[in-house]
Amino acid sequence: MSIGELAGRFGLATHVLRYWESTGLLDPARAPHGRRRYDDTRVIRVAVVLRAKRAGLSPDDIRELLRAGDPGARRQRLAAHREELRRRMAQAQACLDIVECAPGCAHDDLADHPRFREAVAATAGGEDLPDGTGTNGPTRWYGP
Repeated sequence: MSIGELAGRFGLATHVLRYWESTGLLDPARAPHGRRRYDDTRVIRVAVVLRAKRAGLSPDDIRELLRAGDPGARRQRLAAHREELRRRMAQAQACLDIVECAPGCAHDDLADHPRFREAVAATAGGEDLPDGTGTNGPTRWYGP
């Protein structure tokens, strides 16, 4: 199939496939006159690249996984990515916990909530933060 047909099949712009080719993620066959041609193997490759991107892998990681001849090296790289995803999921869960707490919070200002202040302090290196009051009155997390 042509580059346009392949791009249309996956809802991609043709420049995306050309970019993937330039970075080594895709290697289309060439028809006479240099036109790109994609067979079933390359269709599967595009699907694999898209799934890997959705899993949060970088183009460099995807390329290395596709080139890796050693299954052990591939498993090791995926295990490291799994741990990174778990770390990011824990961070996202902590953010969601704060946001879910806010609508029913008894504090007039979210910045007064102890869990929010703990999260902000952790972001600031674990040190206690000022209470938000100063000579000009309270300073809230969203501004004066």
